Amino acid sequence: MPDTDRILRVAVPTPLYQCFDYLAPARENVEVGARVQVSFGRRKLTGMVVDLPGNSDLDSSALKPVEQILDHKAVVSRDWLTLCHWVADYYHHPLGEVIATALPGALRKGQAAKNQLARGWRITQEGSKALNEDKRLARAIRQQSILRFLNDRGETREESLKADTGTTAAQLRTLSDRGWIKATTLGAEPARSCHPGPALNTAQQSAISSLLPDKHGFHPGLLEGVTGSGKTEVYLAIARSQAKAGRQTLILVPEIGLTPALIARFAERLGSEPAVLHSGLAEGERLHAWQRAARGHAEVVIGTRSAVFTPLARPGAIIVDEEHDASYKQQDGLRYSARDVAVRRAQLLNVPVTLGSATPSLESLHNARSGRYQHARLPERAGNAAAPHSEVIDLRRQPMSEGLSASLLKHMDRHLAENGQVMLFLNRRGFAPTLTCHDCGWVADCRRCDIQLTYHRNHARLRCHHCGSDRPVPPTCPECGGREFQAQGVGTERVEAFLKERYPDTGLVRIDRDTTRRKNALQEMLDDVGSQRARILIGTQMLAKGHDFHQISLVGILNADGGLFGIDFRAPERMAQLITQVAGRAGRGKRPGEVFIQTHHPDHPLLLGLLRDGYAAFARQALAEREAAGYPPFGHLCLLRAEATDSQVPLQFLQQAAATARSFGSNGLDIWEAVPAPMERRAGRYRAQLLIQAQQRPALHKLLDQLVPALSKARLARKVRWSVDVDPADML
Repeated sequence: MPDTDRILRVAVPTPLYQCFDYLAPARENVEVGARVQVSFGRRKLTGMVVDLPGNSDLDSSALKPVEQILDHKAVVSRDWLTLCHWVADYYHHPLGEVIATALPGALRKGQAAKNQLARGWRITQEGSKALNEDKRLARAIRQQSILRFLNDRGETREESLKADTGTTAAQLRTLSDRGWIKATTLGAEPARSCHPGPALNTAQQSAISSLLPDKHGFHPGLLEGVTGSGKTEVYLAIARSQAKAGRQTLILVPEIGLTPALIARFAERLGSEPAVLHSGLAEGERLHAWQRAARGHAEVVIGTRSAVFTPLARPGAIIVDEEHDASYKQQDGLRYSARDVAVRRAQLLNVPVTLGSATPSLESLHNARSGRYQHARLPERAGNAAAPHSEVIDLRRQPMSEGLSASLLKHMDRHLAENGQVMLFLNRRGFAPTLTCHDCGWVADCRRCDIQLTYHRNHARLRCHHCGSDRPVPPTCPECGGREFQAQGVGTERVEAFLKERYPDTGLVRIDRDTTRRKNALQEMLDDVGSQRARILIGTQMLAKGHDFHQISLVGILNADGGLFGIDFRAPERMAQLITQVAGRAGRGKRPGEVFIQTHHPDHPLLLGLLRDGYAAFARQALAEREAAGYPPFGHLCLLRAEATDSQVPLQFLQQAAATARSFGSNGLDIWEAVPAPMERRAGRYRAQLLIQAQQRPALHKLLDQLVPALSKARLARKVRWSVDVDPADML
């Protein structure tokens, strides 16, 4: 075989904006889309063959041979690679890092891409006997429920068992060690009976007709439905129609916590187990789900942000639930928007894509109103549920108890006395955001960030929610030796402590990042809410995302002021979405709902307009303001970021970047001055940023096509970490 026939162009996971040529071993064929292990400097890296060029800019004698061929056949399809090329081009990110982001961790590390058989569990004779006779199970409620589940269902796939019962790996090991259950190997998943679900109302039927036209092909649509209007039923109908046609549906959700209920619902309705992909899975579980999707064994694929890259053997439709959610935007490394990548992927696959939300992003609303997206609406709640009544509580001169006004506490008393459930929203975890010395005024600051440490009283710790630093509360003030500290401000932990004293006999759960770290902890809390063992819920924005609580009759938003005066131009939009989404948790069942919003600014136009006219009216006004300012969706932004341990170097690098950008020509572009980031020091590094604003998207990308390669060769580029953020979701 001539050397020219052995040249492989390989994308390797490095921050370099190029691919590299290697030589394949003689007499070995390798396909585009196969993985190879290569020597790169002093390291060995797993790369992917992206081309067989036939020639190289280097003489073949200068090319290194690949260390090992991991796959002779492609592990991904051509359309998957085309998507990665588009992502690399659009977000101006190295192709090798894009491919590494899109692959499961096991494949990134060079593990074999063999088809893994599914792991299952069955109850043994000893387990059946123990279920009826062993006294140890009397107090082991979770173990008892697992055994009953397996006794009733028979042999069950492990991922189904975990999704349906909240089972943990530790519980399975305990039961297996006792000989009560036995691990099995499953082949293809057997078909299960499916349930038709409720009849669709007229609005849902109309939405499905507009989102799924008779002719299959690329068809972008926005499903705007008020909270509780039955958007999930529309998703189910779309997936069912695709499954009947022998096609797969990819569904993206913003949070891991939304997946268990959605998995169970789709499994029940379609009669087959969805493939699930999210960061909470072990690498083997994720690879197995990835392969089920790639081989067409899963009719439905459900996952969080990175699942947008999941290969599909028979693509049919893509759905993005809660499409407005900021968590769809990756905030480090490859800074991509999963929502926007989903739309582009649907276009490349020539399949319909549906973006769903009760509070659509202004970009999606603009696309719908300009005719680029089909706009389907669900204007009313499903069933007989009525929209909740909402009103503002003016906090000025009101007596307060740990963040709760006397007025709100009276409303809580009334709803709890009537056997209702209460949900309190506060987007600030911990006990208090600041700890100070009463004697001298010392403030517990983070040593690595320009921010105060949050006081967590339950663990007597001071934690930074930005860099993760964690230290104990000092016994005395570091500056004056005083022993009296004061906690300033209110967090979810502080509200929880107060309400436990006020309502000692009422079940209460706190749902935030601190209380849901343990696997299945969130699902257990949601089960407590569903069974009404918990009558009071306290939490952060985790509560606002798609949960269906039918007994919630009162929602209290403890502090609406945080988003009213944000420096990010998206702050009003996010605040309006958050208030609308949180308020939408009330009154979803037969019980009417009430929403109370605490604020020191009851006359603020955003709040008044939102409560009086709703989210749609707010969006119209916000779009008009964006158009006047030239902000998205009427303009296009790129944020260049740089950071270093030296406070001056990031600014110097970006000042040179601005000068270089202007030298390429700035017609139709506004190249702002480089400035320190709003939080200049984070995790011990100083940060700066440079904003580029364009009237037209092509002009922005034309500039970046020239600027990014120039920056990668700049002298100061080696002294900073720098990144390109196209369509930034966060200006901070």
